[in-house]
Amino acid sequence: MRVRIALFLCLATPAMALDPIAEVVCVPRAELLTRMRGADVAGAGLRDTDAVLEVWTRPSGDWTLVQSYANGNACILAMGEAWEAMIPPPA
Repeated sequence: MRVRIALFLCLATPAMALDPIAEVVCVPRAELLTRMRGADVAGAGLRDTDAVLEVWTRPSGDWTLVQSYANGNACILAMGEAWEAMIPPPA
């Protein structure tokens, strides 16, 4: 059983490397914007005086949570799929 799991992981790894943001952790924001081509910011908010959180979405439903810092760096904090925009209830 362990051999099957190890074989599966080895075969799955090259496919993951094809994702343009699969290897990104923290990079200069300009580089991250290049890698996020095709995605749009769905929402943003201040985390503190030095950081902004953004949710980037793609038409496919994939989403990426990005934190950008005042020093010019940006980090991907989480990624997922099946993003669904919510309509706020009436006031």
